[in-house]
Amino acid sequence: MINFEPYPFEKLNTLLKNITPTTDYEAITLTIGEPQFETPKFIQDTLCKTSEQLRRYPKTSGEVYLVESMKSFVQKRFGVSLQEGEIIPTFGTREVLFNFPQFLLYDKKEPVMAYTNPFYQIYEGAAIASRAEVVYINLEAKNGFKPVIDEKSLSRCDLVIINFPNNPTASVLDIEELGEWVKLALKYDFVLMNDECYSEIYTDKAVPSLLEASLHVGNDSFKNVLVINSISKRSSAPGLRSGFIAGDGEILKEYLNYRTYVGCASPLPLQSAAAAAWSDEEHVAFSREIYKRNFLLAREILGCNISDATFYIWLKVDNALEFTCKLYKDYNVKVLPGEFLGREDKNGLNPGRGYVRIALVESEEKTAEALKRIKECLS
Repeated sequence: MINFEPYPFEKLNTLLKNITPTTDYEAITLTIGEPQFETPKFIQDTLCKTSEQLRRYPKTSGEVYLVESMKSFVQKRFGVSLQEGEIIPTFGTREVLFNFPQFLLYDKKEPVMAYTNPFYQIYEGAAIASRAEVVYINLEAKNGFKPVIDEKSLSRCDLVIINFPNNPTASVLDIEELGEWVKLALKYDFVLMNDECYSEIYTDKAVPSLLEASLHVGNDSFKNVLVINSISKRSSAPGLRSGFIAGDGEILKEYLNYRTYVGCASPLPLQSAAAAAWSDEEHVAFSREIYKRNFLLAREILGCNISDATFYIWLKVDNALEFTCKLYKDYNVKVLPGEFLGREDKNGLNPGRGYVRIALVESEEKTAEALKRIKECLS
């Protein structure tokens, strides 16, 4: 039997279960990274118009039109031309993050996996399922929430997962910084994966991809380099479950064979709707402006710096558990304690402790109201 840690939201429910929130305020939830905006109508219309395709089995490799729309997105957005076999459509990215490590580490006698800490909990689930030793790459304020390179630890790793733009700290790596990680993957022969699901939620300057960085340092074949991405955030369509994994074609060739056994091919109407979403940038630019205005509100009300990407505020507080409980009880606002998103390292440090994650995924009006309540609670 595999024993997994409860998800952060389960821990939050446990923390708040005996608290009755005030009825003086309408409830506002800023815990989950789920855009609270309607999925663009053209995506919905495409889904409806192609529903008759439900009578057909989908291919594991994805329909040609979906693959081409994803390749076109990567070309237009990052200037990277992917060859056949260098990209695979996936059923979102969560399933990839869980099953890819198991595929990759299957024949390793004592697998070692590293990932940024705090983290998206599916990384931990994959490590547990793979029986892998975990190396935490702590993201701390003193380093600008950027990963510190420890070559001694990395030299032991089989798989390293980084996540930039980062959830939950909202930190970003530039192309030079990403390039250093590519060089390390080649030097120590580990597979490097960047979870890039927030790459399209930037506030000003477009952020780079690890694929760009691979070309930048001369790794034109993307050896040992993979990225994943999704339309969940960029298109306000997490329920569409459309993502991809791209990079090293030699690895992906065998991974695609593995995926035929997993049975997670996307239904054809979803593929059609996803292809429409991947092919359009106008709706993404519209969403970016909403998130940017929310960040401007956060700067105005809380004095926060505007993040370069994502829609998260990583807010420093004295005691995150106490603050979360008080905010819920007295102001009916839910946020997520940072320690639920991190783990203690060998020195007893949980880099999420003393922070709360605030997801700015609501309308400007609702966001402003929530931020004012948070400010009052802080004071």
